[in-house]
Amino acid sequence: MKIQALLDSNNEAEYGVEYKAHLLEMYKTYIEMADRISSRRQSYNNYFMTINTVLVSLVSYLHLGIKTDNYFYFLIALSGMILCFIWFRMIKSYKGLNSGKFKIVHLLEKKLPVSPYDAEWEAVGRGKDHSLYHSLTHVEMFVPWVFLGLYFMVFIMSFF
Repeated sequence: MKIQALLDSNNEAEYGVEYKAHLLEMYKTYIEMADRISSRRQSYNNYFMTINTVLVSLVSYLHLGIKTDNYFYFLIALSGMILCFIWFRMIKSYKGLNSGKFKIVHLLEKKLPVSPYDAEWEAVGRGKDHSLYHSLTHVEMFVPWVFLGLYFMVFIMSFF
């Protein structure tokens, strides 16, 4: 595996006496970076959820309170659908990034005395047993589709 070869580019004998200490520091830093990616991902989800909630609320407000041109509904629907597509792609991108990061974490743990993240992944059936674990990403990816459905209805409504 090429990833393992990259992680094994320096062995303990070649690296020197600081190998274990540096390996542990790199592992801790890498775990911190994985956590930051998850935090950033949640911030983006909050951002897109807020924008979509505002747009859907605006459509409801305009539809119930103010008679407006259908072109305005068309623009809101189109904008919302584009936002949903971007949101969905970002979720997929973060999923891939997180998956890659945790592959590295598991490989780094093989060099450490214990492997808590790999053990946790094993405890939840490595994501294959949905009674133990169902990926948050699956739920996350569903939300943009719900908004997309709402925008599609507004899009259709804009023609009538």
